[in-house]
Amino acid sequence: MYAVFQTGGKQFRVEAGVRLRIPSLDIEPGGTVTFDNVLLAGDGEQNILVGTPTVDGAWVKAEVIRHGRADKIIVFKRKRRKGYRKKQGHRQNFTEIKIEEIALA
Repeated sequence: MYAVFQTGGKQFRVEAGVRLRIPSLDIEPGGTVTFDNVLLAGDGEQNILVGTPTVDGAWVKAEVIRHGRADKIIVFKRKRRKGYRKKQGHRQNFTEIKIEEIALA
């Protein structure tokens, strides 16, 4: 069974047992979080539930593994012949979770 849920303005397709990085959550490592904003759920090609906009009664339960920061990306801007150069770096915070269970109503 798989599901597509939304958190932090992004959508993720998950199955049970999958580990993934999502935008940072304010939950301690070892805790659990439930996502009830499930947009799509299915068990293959036969049974697929598409929400309008969400699937009623469906939820995804996950365990918080750790918090961290992603690799640094460099943002470099310049304008030719003007002497304008600007270099910035950015590291995005994330929360790593492990999907435990996907349930439908």
